[in-house]
Amino acid sequence: MPTDLEKLCCRQRPDQCISLDPTMDTNILDEVVLSIARVARREIRNIDMLPEEEANKANRHQAYRQYVYWRHQRLARGDRRVIPSCVVWRIRETFPSPTGQYKGFELGVEI
Repeated sequence: MPTDLEKLCCRQRPDQCISLDPTMDTNILDEVVLSIARVARREIRNIDMLPEEEANKANRHQAYRQYVYWRHQRLARGDRRVIPSCVVWRIRETFPSPTGQYKGFELGVEI
């Protein structure tokens, strides 16, 4: 992880790492679940269909959203949470960028 802020550990024993939880496979890394979540998000937020985005990028970003919702529920606007690096790596391993470049965590903007 490029910044100290992103070097967050889930603080579990290696055999109990949060990235190995079965929920990761069923609700966060499953492509069908992610696709349905993207469609629902667009409908709820009344967002027009976006141009076809690179599949792994779209899945990666939705997986980050799914994880945050699973662990923290709905967050207020501008409230961002750092995702443990073990989870970020698992998501990136499942949905890699073709260039190997990733944006990383950005702090929320207060409104």
